[in-house]
Amino acid sequence: MRKKKWFLVILILLSKYSLAHGFGTNGLLHPLTGADHILAMVAVGAWSAQMGGKAIYLVPCSFLAMMFLGGITGIEMIAIGKIDWMIALSVILLGLAIYLNKKISLLIASLAVGTFGFCHGYAHGTEIPHAFNAGEYITGFTITTFGLHVIGAVGTLLLLEEKSGPGNLRLLGAVTAFVGACLLVR
Repeated sequence: MRKKKWFLVILILLSKYSLAHGFGTNGLLHPLTGADHILAMVAVGAWSAQMGGKAIYLVPCSFLAMMFLGGITGIEMIAIGKIDWMIALSVILLGLAIYLNKKISLLIASLAVGTFGFCHGYAHGTEIPHAFNAGEYITGFTITTFGLHVIGAVGTLLLLEEKSGPGNLRLLGAVTAFVGACLLVR
């Protein structure tokens, strides 16, 4: 169990404790350049696995679909304010959802996560380097995001198999929400 906790801590520390925006990376790498994106995307997978049932694939699919639309909106440079604030808020709310572990309707969860996905996609889209093909860039960050959702879901399913797993998952949710709050006040 300690190895799993340390893996998460190391992942967070290695991911530059800053927002991902402003770094010239390709679409595959962009979601990995900031704690805000990594935490939110892993948390989507974790929360979907914690919810169980159809949520394990519908909630992440909602995020991915809306992230794709947000990416197109960002590439088109359609002005939307407070995106960094919304991204930090998504980390807080996803962390709280995991911590609280309350049953919530699949529709509400999908709508909330879809909204977060749109904001993350918009941020990714506004950062597309001019030399990159927009379609390839969006595909790249969508693939990486899918991978982060899978990591969150599989990690959660493995964690929940352990006796202290539910409590440890809630603790990780609280830590995620705290990091989100730190990002929000930055």
